[in-house]
Amino acid sequence: MTPQLRGELRDQPPPAGSRHTTHPDTIRRITTEAPPGGNLHVARLEGTRTIPLRELTARAARLAHHLREHYGIGPGDRIGVLAANSLEWVLLDLAALRLGAQTAGLEPGKFTPSTELVDGYGLHLLFTDQDTGGVPDTLPMAGLWELADPDASDGRSDGPGLDTPPPVTWAADDVTTIKFTSGSTGVPKGLGATAGSIDSSLRAVQEIFEHAPGDNLFVFLPLSLLQQRYWVYSALLHGHDVTVTTYEAAFATLRRVRPTVVMGVPAFYESARRQIGARLRRTPGRSPAEAARTLFGDRIRYLWTGSAPASPAVLRFFNDTAGLPLYEGYGLNETCIVTKNHPGAHREGSVGRAVRGKEVLIGDDGVISVRSTHPVNNHYEYARPGDSEKVFSPDGTVRTGDLGHLDEDGFLYVHGRADDVIVLDNGKKVIVRPIEELMRADPAIAECVLFSPTQTDLVAVVSPAALPADHTAIAARLAAVNAATTPDERISRVLVADPPFSIEGGLLTSQYKPKRPDIRAAYHSPLHTQEAGIHA
Repeated sequence: MTPQLRGELRDQPPPAGSRHTTHPDTIRRITTEAPPGGNLHVARLEGTRTIPLRELTARAARLAHHLREHYGIGPGDRIGVLAANSLEWVLLDLAALRLGAQTAGLEPGKFTPSTELVDGYGLHLLFTDQDTGGVPDTLPMAGLWELADPDASDGRSDGPGLDTPPPVTWAADDVTTIKFTSGSTGVPKGLGATAGSIDSSLRAVQEIFEHAPGDNLFVFLPLSLLQQRYWVYSALLHGHDVTVTTYEAAFATLRRVRPTVVMGVPAFYESARRQIGARLRRTPGRSPAEAARTLFGDRIRYLWTGSAPASPAVLRFFNDTAGLPLYEGYGLNETCIVTKNHPGAHREGSVGRAVRGKEVLIGDDGVISVRSTHPVNNHYEYARPGDSEKVFSPDGTVRTGDLGHLDEDGFLYVHGRADDVIVLDNGKKVIVRPIEELMRADPAIAECVLFSPTQTDLVAVVSPAALPADHTAIAARLAAVNAATTPDERISRVLVADPPFSIEGGLLTSQYKPKRPDIRAAYHSPLHTQEAGIHA
């Protein structure tokens, strides 16, 4: 690939094929240096439990001792965690880091406890909140917090006064966890995340956002996604609070826990915008800013979004109307965070400039590649033959498959997936993302995915924002979008999803991204039936 434009890489990557021998400071600190302040809050619908970070660190060391003494867990061994977000999830992750063991974050709904799962991913133990069904080497999550009480004995050889295992030393290219792609297509790929990439990413984020005591970072996406565990690590490093909850409990607990930072995905903010709008309709005379504070609490410093494109309408609503800064960024499992808008450098429509340690390259074909000082890895641990070679260069440079460009100041603009370019029978190439964003700008539409079943015209499948679907508003939006686009970009008809896209229905990923192949398959018949849908 011949790069046309480059973002900034302020730290130089090591030579290809070399072993990184530096020792990341992050993991040593979070497993040995409990901060003098800061708390972990575990929020549930019925209430919030608060644990001082010093106690969390002490119990993680105790659990590490138990795992070593009773199950032989040590450096390089792998522990699977198949469970919803919980205090025990956090505890297991920190205990594994203390031992030099790897975790494998397994998302509920995509995996179930089985011998095949344990053997297939080389798990020494699998912890789960599901029925184990007698699967060997599978243990319940329940009771881990009590088991890790430094003042208790579990009735075996360990008790009060035990020697906790000394933290191991992690080299920069040691793998701490196996993370799996969110999987908009096919079986999730497994990728080993290196200690150096975690250290580099956390330093880059702290440099631009300066989280500190007094902050409370709100986390509700699955902890099986390594990025969500970063905010627990950040709390341990910098002495601020972190709240862990679930997506289902997020809106119900936001105002109660009063976070300063919310880590969300675009679909979450789309839903929040609709809720704020509903509050304004119920209580005329209130300002959008007041309604937003009612929903999010009164201490918000900024909102974070990434993982999927946020619509311009949502970004403008929070930044300009509601008065809550919403900063969009860009990254993948294979790269971690790459670019980020932030208070010191923000440009509307972009996903920000490259953070420290990352370089953005745009190829002659318009595809974005990312080079890192400390790559996440240079191959998949679990994938089909040839998948690694399609994505990774030997030095860890990642070909993302996304189309984009850099402006003269280094801000990155993402136009969509190269695979999502539709080629019509007249040879015209249509980039679908901008058209989909125009459709999603209407409050009646939560998601829009474009297809061209006959390669002659575009057909949209939209997921309504509420039930019953507002067909009149959807038809009006179709007319408005077609009036604003070129003839080849116009949508001939719209299919309204029934039921709306959901994770449970298999049409959204855990990060609320539409699964295009699954949507195409689910709506194959109406896509190919010219009479179906709302016509332009």
